[in-house]
Amino acid sequence: MFQIDRSANRLRKLERTSFSEVGFREREHLQEWLATMPDALCEAMSEGEDGLLIIQKEFDGFDGTRERLDLLALDRSGQLVVIENKLDDSGRDVVWQALKYAAYCSSLKKIEIVGIFQQYLDRHGGGDATSTICEFLGEDTLDEVVLNDGTSQRVVFIAANFRREVTATVLWLREHQIDARCVKVVPYRFGEELFIDLQQVIPTPEAADYMIRMAEKDSEEKSAKGELRRSHQTRLAFWTEVLEAMNAAGLDRWQNITASRDHWLTSSIGVAGCSLVLIFVRDEVRVEFQLNRPSASENKWLFDQLIQERERYEQLVGGELEWRRIDEKKVSMVVCKAPAQGYSKENWPEMISWLVERYRKMDKVFSEPVRSLASRMRLGDGQVRSSHD
Repeated sequence: MFQIDRSANRLRKLERTSFSEVGFREREHLQEWLATMPDALCEAMSEGEDGLLIIQKEFDGFDGTRERLDLLALDRSGQLVVIENKLDDSGRDVVWQALKYAAYCSSLKKIEIVGIFQQYLDRHGGGDATSTICEFLGEDTLDEVVLNDGTSQRVVFIAANFRREVTATVLWLREHQIDARCVKVVPYRFGEELFIDLQQVIPTPEAADYMIRMAEKDSEEKSAKGELRRSHQTRLAFWTEVLEAMNAAGLDRWQNITASRDHWLTSSIGVAGCSLVLIFVRDEVRVEFQLNRPSASENKWLFDQLIQERERYEQLVGGELEWRRIDEKKVSMVVCKAPAQGYSKENWPEMISWLVERYRKMDKVFSEPVRSLASRMRLGDGQVRSSHD
C-alpha cells in the first residue's frame, strides 16, 4: 500500500508489518473488529450491499465438544456463515476446524438460531433477535422464512498468510460447490498510524463472477423443473383446494380470487381496509379479521368497540380468539387459529374444513358490526368519533 504525497507529487510506501509485531491478538482485536464492523469483511468479498449479520462470537454450543468457532453470521439468504480468524499464519488445520463447525451448525433449527442471536444481543447491548433478523432479511415475520436449510453453510477463512495446503483445499471445496473463501488481512504502519487491508484472494472477484455463472449453468436443468420453491408450490396447491371448498360452500366472495403462492389469501367485507384473511403456515392455519384502514386511530377505535363484547363474540365463533390491538403498528386484528402440520397433504382436508367453517363464523360475527361501526365513524381533530357524539 502507498500513501499519496500531494505536495511532492510522490508515493510513499506504507511499511507492511505483522499483527504480532504491533501487539494485536486474534480474539481481542481482529475478531472484535470484524464483529463490530462486518461491513469491512463484506467489502472485501464484494458483498457490500448484501451484508452479514453477526449472531454470535466464540460460539461453543455444540453437543459433546468444547470447541468454539470464532464468528457465526447470517447472510441475506438466511444461510449461516462460519468465520474463522487467524492472524499472521492460517495454520495447517484451519480448514478441518471450519468444516467441523459447518457440519455442527448444519443441524441448527430456526428457533435455535434465534436463541443464539438473542444470547449475543443480551451480552452486547440488548435488542430483540427476531425483529432484528426480520429487518436484516427484509421480512415482516419469520413464519415462512427458512433459516439454515442445512445444505449450504458458507465458510470464510481470514489470515495474513495462507499455507498452500489451505488454499489448495479451499479451491477443491469450491469446485465441489461449497462456498469457501479466503480473505487476506494485512497490517501496515505509517509512522504512528496503523492500517489494515482486507482482500479476498480465493476466489478473486473476477473468478467469483465466473464461478457463479458456471454454477448457475450447472443447476439450470434442475431449476427448469420448477421456478417456484417447494414452499411456493405447496401454498399454490393448498389455496387451490381451499378456493374450491369455499366456492362449493357457496361463499361467493371467493369466486373471483385466484390461488397464490403467498401464505395468505384476502377477502374484503365491503369496508375499506377491513378484511378477512386466511393464513397458511407450516405449523398452523388462521382466520384473521384485520382492521387495516389508512388511519391507525380508526383501526384502534374499531378494535376498542369490538372488544367490549369480546365474550359474546367468542361464544358465537365457538372458541377463544386472540385480540391483537398492536399499538405500535397501524393494523389491529382478531385472530382465530388452530395448530396443524400444514406441509403434510394428508392433513389438508381437515385443515380446509376448519378454515371454511371458521371463516363462515368470523364473517357472520364481525362483518356486519364493523360495517355498522364504520358508517358511524368520522375523523376530526386527529380523533375518531361517532357521528352520534
